[in-house]
Amino acid sequence: MIAQYSKVSVIAPARLHMGFFDLSGSLDRHFGSIGVALNEHATRLSLTSALQRNIMGPSAQRADKCLTLMCQALNVSDKLNVIIESAIPEHVGLGSGTQMSLAIGSALNAFYGLGLTVRDIAALMDRGLRSGIGIGVFEQGGLVVDGGRGEKTITPPVIVHLDIPENWRFILVLDQRGQGLHGQQEIEAFKALPLFPKQEAERLCYLLLMQGLPAVAENDIANFGSVITQLQRSVGEHFASAQGGIFTSPEVAMAMAWLAEQGAVAIGQTSWGPTGFCVVDGVDLAETIVQEATKKFAHVDTLSFITASARNSGGDVFVS
Repeated sequence: MIAQYSKVSVIAPARLHMGFFDLSGSLDRHFGSIGVALNEHATRLSLTSALQRNIMGPSAQRADKCLTLMCQALNVSDKLNVIIESAIPEHVGLGSGTQMSLAIGSALNAFYGLGLTVRDIAALMDRGLRSGIGIGVFEQGGLVVDGGRGEKTITPPVIVHLDIPENWRFILVLDQRGQGLHGQQEIEAFKALPLFPKQEAERLCYLLLMQGLPAVAENDIANFGSVITQLQRSVGEHFASAQGGIFTSPEVAMAMAWLAEQGAVAIGQTSWGPTGFCVVDGVDLAETIVQEATKKFAHVDTLSFITASARNSGGDVFVS
């Protein structure tokens, strides 16, 4: 396969995974989830031809595995130079694995002119086995709802895409000590979970369809926040036996309770954590709360607080 370009660069945005709707398939489709693309964290890399394979930068080991799998699956040369400018932190709930896979796959796709879609790449890399949020935010950005997995599903379909209002800001609470469940631990945790009640799955689906999504469309942060908080509490309680509580990190849980008292909404944990998130209306308010939180929890040296904005566009692929 001959290279089509001399250099390909990719930006793959981080995401918040805000929760599942039907963890047991009681409504005949498993999982189904909601999430949001972020601007401030992303995996950025470039790919050029080389005399021998070379990968440099953060998360190089993960990129190396992705490159091996993709080059073998696509039957293309791996004599490439991959420079990773930045990488989403691994196993903290921001979608690092899917975004690295899609970044490497999209770079190869453009470099060799293969004509693959994002979904083709995701399927080759076994992404989207449960959630389709990472795939959806790479395709479109914004707020994404996926329809879960049915009998014929290859990757979970995006059934809703909405832009997040420009004035909304997310506050992320990061715990530097730990990582959320991943890999084989995550697989075993899902197997051990009790059945998710059908009535609760129905309630969450109704809340999302008739309250949460209309609230986004109408810039109603309070009602959106109420739905996400309820969804997070329900799913967090279901996962509590696997992760030690509604939140993986007790320190993050403490900070999230305080943030709720300050008026933040959509209180939750992204994926298996330990990162917590919430939403406020306005840049100035978000920055003020982060400053106050940093002082309030200065004694917990593993916690950090940052603001983030929604990215209402998908991943970028640049060729030259």
